[in-house]
Amino acid sequence: MRPLVEVVRLGLLPYQEALRVQRAYVKRCQAGGGELHALLLCQHPPVYTTGIRHRGRPPAELERLRLLGAQVHNADRGGLITFHGPGQLICYPVLHLAAFKKSVRWYVSQLEQTAILACASLGVEASASPHTGVWVGDNKICAIGIRCSRYVTSHGLALNCDTDLAWFRHIVPCGLEGKGVTSLSAELRRRVGVAAAVPHVLRAFACTLGCRLLDDGCPTLEAAAGHVLASPSQKHV
Repeated sequence: MRPLVEVVRLGLLPYQEALRVQRAYVKRCQAGGGELHALLLCQHPPVYTTGIRHRGRPPAELERLRLLGAQVHNADRGGLITFHGPGQLICYPVLHLAAFKKSVRWYVSQLEQTAILACASLGVEASASPHTGVWVGDNKICAIGIRCSRYVTSHGLALNCDTDLAWFRHIVPCGLEGKGVTSLSAELRRRVGVAAAVPHVLRAFACTLGCRLLDDGCPTLEAAAGHVLASPSQKHV
């Protein structure tokens, strides 16, 4: 039987609070013997995050970013610096890869395919590249950065829906010189908000990861009737 993944809708959540929630779900997953999986969905207030390969940035540079009105946090994920903010769909899968495939490379590829398939269903042709993430030409539309500990995943992907792309001008996103960023709204030349993108991402996630979704917020998706997972307190939006 395909793994069952609980969809948890957290709404607009500060980055530090999202880390706390992730850690609670990671502990639950590790204690659940590979059966208690979750997909956390949220947006963040403006925040710049740096990955484990980008520690030790000059304090003056971090202060410059804070003066823009954003928070700045170190993250225990792979990748370099990026931006998260309103209008960006954040997906944090907390999965035990033993129930899927014990391969981090495979998992990252499936996240890329999730974003590619979701973009395609919305009318945007995107693709993977030698650089991690999902791209429309030379512009990144979805950033990916994960952590995997004892085969339990955290962090995940960030899909630009109607994000204010001006925030990215103050950094070199993911450390890639000469590359840009884009969004679903910019590509389609009409507003595509997070709420509109969520069903497409969920369908793509279930397809590429080969799982079932338990999601009270979207009853059209396949769910296991009567199956209730014990979980930390959550806010559904």
